[in-house]
Amino acid sequence: MSHLIKTKDELQVMRKSGQVTALILKKLIAAVKPGVNLLDLEALANRELEILKARASFKSVPGYHFATCLNVNSEVVHGLPRNIILKSGDILKIDFGAEVDGWHTDAAWTVMVAGSTESGNSKLLTIGEEAMWAGIKQAQAGNKIGDISCALQEVIENAGYNVVRSLCGHGVGRSGHEDPEVPTFGEKNTGLELQSGMTLAIEAIYTAGSGRVVTIEDGWTISSEDQSLAGLFEMTVIVGDSPEVLTDWRRRDNFGL
Repeated sequence: MSHLIKTKDELQVMRKSGQVTALILKKLIAAVKPGVNLLDLEALANRELEILKARASFKSVPGYHFATCLNVNSEVVHGLPRNIILKSGDILKIDFGAEVDGWHTDAAWTVMVAGSTESGNSKLLTIGEEAMWAGIKQAQAGNKIGDISCALQEVIENAGYNVVRSLCGHGVGRSGHEDPEVPTFGEKNTGLELQSGMTLAIEAIYTAGSGRVVTIEDGWTISSEDQSLAGLFEMTVIVGDSPEVLTDWRRRDNFGL
């Protein structure tokens, strides 16, 4: 258990890592528009990492050679940046993480490419963000993993969507993926008790269909089995008396960088 709790100095480095992740995610979101190629977004992420003298967290995963995971429409997670040009109405999931001085943070956001008039698609995004924040609210010392998971599941399923049970959030720190697992479903007051200083990547992972997923031919990209639209929202947080969000890209300042 002790290895899951970061020291004061370690948390300071993770805050810096979170600032980098948030700033680059913000720039990636701003760059999304019809006509943009997924490879353009990957190139942007790499340029920004170089400017900020940080490393791509995802490139530490054996066999993965990209800074981003980019998932379009029915794709859920782990999407390879490919020669795909975005068009109006597409739903893009941007997953990105930075490594600063050996410490990782992770974040993801789902955005609609300008031009869609599908109100149901807007609801899909709104519910996912709401679920993520509901889960984050439970990341308090003394609560349990199940409190986070239950909060995520309730918001998603009450809206008529389904969580992806085979994927989950996770601890993050020295590695991009650490213990404990943080599922998008669960029961209150179950699982590991949360302690101050734990750092978690809390994820809302869901689809408009069954919630079952498959891996496509590239061996990485995971898509909804029924080709229904999917959503992904993720933030890295420090557990404490109240949760501290490290990767909130909507901050109005320049993240201290």
